[in-house]
Amino acid sequence: MNELAANSGSLVSYGLLVIMVIVAFIAWFFVNRASVRAGEQIRLLESLLEEQKKQNQLLRRLVEMQPGAGMHKTDDKQDKRDFIRLIPER
Repeated sequence: MNELAANSGSLVSYGLLVIMVIVAFIAWFFVNRASVRAGEQIRLLESLLEEQKKQNQLLRRLVEMQPGAGMHKTDDKQDKRDFIRLIPER
């Protein structure tokens, strides 16, 4: 009878160990999956940033190539001063 009780205790401990290993693998799977997705999102955001920088450079070149680009710069400064005067102080 003692042998049967000893074997059942070891079976329970092996079963518990197997369950813990399965849970650990499932947790590892989800953590690894989230990590890979975060890495993909970072790469996509970096590529978007590079594209945005290229577009900004192209827009600046286009604005500089426009005739009368220097005149707009002085007008913008005057407009900013006028706008500041319109803001009430608190």
